Amino acid sequence: MRPLQSKIIADLHVQPVIDPNIEIKRSVNFLKQYLTHSAYTGLAIAVSGGQDSTLAGKIGQLAIAELRAETNQKFEFVAIRQPYGEQQDENDAQDALNFIQPDLTVTTNIKDATDALVGSLRLGGLTVDDMSRGSIKPKVRMIAQYAVAREHNSAVIGTDHAAEAVAGFFTKYGDGGTDINPLWRLNKRQERQLLEALHAPKHLYDKVPTADLEDERPQLPDEVALGVRYDVIDDFLEGKDVTSTDAERIEEMYLTTQQKRHEPITIYDTWFY
Repeated sequence: MRPLQSKIIADLHVQPVIDPNIEIKRSVNFLKQYLTHSAYTGLAIAVSGGQDSTLAGKIGQLAIAELRAETNQKFEFVAIRQPYGEQQDENDAQDALNFIQPDLTVTTNIKDATDALVGSLRLGGLTVDDMSRGSIKPKVRMIAQYAVAREHNSAVIGTDHAAEAVAGFFTKYGDGGTDINPLWRLNKRQERQLLEALHAPKHLYDKVPTADLEDERPQLPDEVALGVRYDVIDDFLEGKDVTSTDAERIEEMYLTTQQKRHEPITIYDTWFY
């Protein structure tokens, strides 16, 4: 195994083999433990219809259902739909909601807010190209999520997992701006195992993953943006051999995105040198 590969696996706490039912229970218990030691009385998550939010959403709903049964107290699970205008795969989002069965679904369409912010920035002299707009969208979603969460006294669940974390494939203070991440430690392959164990609709975890942030390249597959396939990333994170080209690409992404996996740097931090 490559030296940096070993460090990355340890840093992200990835296991080479998992028992899906044990990992489901670990994540459910993790959420329950956090809620019972906090002032929150609920959980909220943005549900897109993709693999990650479908899994994290179902785990959140299970945690809330167990807490209600165990404590006889009122806990709430809120799903948030956040399309930019019309979402091309809206049917998948609705299928995910039907699978998750949240207590409440709130829709916060981000198009008007995103377009208004882009317009304001351009008035200030900025270009705001398509990549910049793609970075603004998840930040607007984060603002809306916390507005919903505040009114429902809920912690915001994140969907970050090891296969995205290793590449820094998330927006800092966007989809990376959350309170609690129950999928941390899992790769894409392992997420699918959990969804299979939960009897999720197969098309929700067999679909091509996409962040769908770019207007000029809608539904751009994650693997095209990353330059490496998820199954290769998963192999790397499970300690398996991958080609030198792929390993170097993964390690490069990990090293160049370290700042995204850290809180703001203080004078006491040394990890960056």
